[in-house]
Amino acid sequence: MNFTVAIGPSSFAEENAAPRHLLENAGITIKDNPFGRRLTEEEIIEHLRDCDGLIAGLEPLNRTVLASAAPRLKAIARVGIGVANVDFDAAAEFNIKVASTPEGPIEAVAEMTVAALLAMNRRLLSTNEALHQGKWKKEIGAGLCGTRVLLIGYGRIGRRTGELLSAFGAQLLVCDPCVTEESLKRGERHVSLDEGLAEAEAISLHAAGETCILGDAEFSKMKPGVVLLNSARGKLVDEQALIRALEAGIVAQTWFDALWQEPYAGPLIGYSQALLTPHIATYTRQCRLDMESAAVRNLLRDLGC
Repeated sequence: MNFTVAIGPSSFAEENAAPRHLLENAGITIKDNPFGRRLTEEEIIEHLRDCDGLIAGLEPLNRTVLASAAPRLKAIARVGIGVANVDFDAAAEFNIKVASTPEGPIEAVAEMTVAALLAMNRRLLSTNEALHQGKWKKEIGAGLCGTRVLLIGYGRIGRRTGELLSAFGAQLLVCDPCVTEESLKRGERHVSLDEGLAEAEAISLHAAGETCILGDAEFSKMKPGVVLLNSARGKLVDEQALIRALEAGIVAQTWFDALWQEPYAGPLIGYSQALLTPHIATYTRQCRLDMESAAVRNLLRDLGC
């Protein structure tokens, strides 16, 4: 049987064609993303017309979308970990299998999180900008050794980030209701959110879902001058509350790779304290190859190929 598979991510197989060849070798008809960006609800509905499977990114896969694609759509394979964009109740109702690639992004996202913290702590961005403007400006930064880092969410990526930070001698505070003291192996300390916010010099978000975790109340509990990192989901943070915290000096610097809207053109662009990247934490050659290949294998399995 010949299956038709829609491709959601605009960058699918862009760097390495091997995942695409896996589909072609299985006799799959491929329907590429025609827009070169994340699809809207209306666009993904049209894109899924007469398709049996979807290689998914972060496009909205709500009840309306899945109802429109059913009954032909049989399988969704997400390139990445998060599946908060998928309505699982609707998927079950319409007999659509959903899979993700939880192992693929771990190393790349953890590395970039630590890189962003190092860059901000050592003032690489501001001193580079000053030098390009002809200013010889030396700034005192902070090392990672001894720095208290709060990890909110301690799943696969959170734990790997913790391992890398431990190698620098950072003190790890872990806030995750699913974690027990007995499961902590590197001298981490399990804390409540309020305890962690009060002690941390840097905070890194690795939580699942899109429920806001940090708003005005939480920022008010932080130490002045904290560094905030978010490679998880933009919606975990109240954007306007973050801006108020930046202006008040509560948050000294922040890095966001996952933003509220993508492409992002929001107010944080006007703040030099904000390091903003276009959702590229997984963008290493090996990571993309691993995730995309795993997603294709998941899809072929669920389609019975």
